[in-house]
Amino acid sequence: MSICWYQDNEIIINFDKIPKVVMRYITPISSDDEIDDIINKPFINLSDLSVNLCDLKKEKNYNFIINKNYCWDGATIPRMFWRLIGSKTDNKFLIPSLIHDVLCENHNYIDNDRYFSTCVFERLLYVSKVNAFNRWMIKHSVDNYQKFCGW
Repeated sequence: MSICWYQDNEIIINFDKIPKVVMRYITPISSDDEIDDIINKPFINLSDLSVNLCDLKKEKNYNFIINKNYCWDGATIPRMFWRLIGSKTDNKFLIPSLIHDVLCENHNYIDNDRYFSTCVFERLLYVSKVNAFNRWMIKHSVDNYQKFCGW
């Protein structure tokens, strides 16, 4: 079964199921290393997730799996912008940041197409009901940051 998460005349985003993600938390038995890891990457994917991305402009189709127990940091939004955009742990950023972080760590999943990853991220923000101004600001900030970092 495939769930169409987003579709327009340029991009299609499909998942094999609804993503199951939660926040990790520190417990009394957490080691110092576990605590550091939870603080740095507070979210976890609870089941394998098959992702299909279609770039209709280039007529390319990309498939990959996000493994169960994959952890990530949420949206990398500087604290000074949280009042304007939202905090990095805001629920509306969970699925977009999950997919975008996986693509940033695995450029080969989409043939090293930096701009396509940014567009996928922006479309996922749209699905999460992030307003148009914030989506525009996030998209261009992410795209320029990635250019600066060499991807």
